[in-house]
Amino acid sequence: MATVKEYSVEEKLVSVLRLQKIDSKLDGIQVLKGELPIEVKDLEDEVEGLNTRLTHVEDELRGIQDFIANKKAAIKESEALVKKYEKQQDNVKNNREFEAITKEIEMQNLEIKLSEKHIKDASEEIKDKTRLVESAKKAIVDKESNLKHKKGELEKIISETEKEEKQIRKESDEARTKVEPRLLAAYEKIRKNYRNGLAVVTVERDSCGGCFNAIPPQRQAEIRHRKKIIVCEHCGRILVDNDLEATVTI
Repeated sequence: MATVKEYSVEEKLVSVLRLQKIDSKLDGIQVLKGELPIEVKDLEDEVEGLNTRLTHVEDELRGIQDFIANKKAAIKESEALVKKYEKQQDNVKNNREFEAITKEIEMQNLEIKLSEKHIKDASEEIKDKTRLVESAKKAIVDKESNLKHKKGELEKIISETEKEEKQIRKESDEARTKVEPRLLAAYEKIRKNYRNGLAVVTVERDSCGGCFNAIPPQRQAEIRHRKKIIVCEHCGRILVDNDLEATVTI
């Protein structure tokens, strides 16, 4: 039956400290990229949103133009009916017929005025929608220009660091296999809690190198002895002494 090797506390600290140093190099590349990946994604979302809005407004414009065309057709139809009824007035046989035709003419004239009002209102709406279209198109051009610039910056950084990042990620994966599972889980959890990704820090000037809170002398002695894994009581980071830190290279 295979035996599982027991690692000393010092060996565990060395493995997790080496992993921290490797991951910090990766973090450095991410810092170099800065907020560019987020900015690029935000700009892509904004451009998509503006294009969707533009399509919607253009659809509305076409709908209004169709509405105006229908109203103009209705006016022509009403004008034709008015002419027809006016001719009929010349041939009426009694006042009753004359009044009935007169009412029809009045009704068609009202329909013409109502259609003209609708056309006027719709024309004003077209002006508003046209301004929105022009504004959206300008915003899209500006955003796309900015997006192109940001993408160019990001692609340049990626091309310059891609090979190095790939190698470091490989080293990070290998280093993870050498860290005791429970310690690795704790390390990953701590890293996620802090933006700088530091889960393993040294004691600097009697203080935690992560949160800068004071470390009591007795606690510092325990860290130097490396008999057990010590974490900062304030931030939970794993603490190592400077001598150990100096011996771990990547």
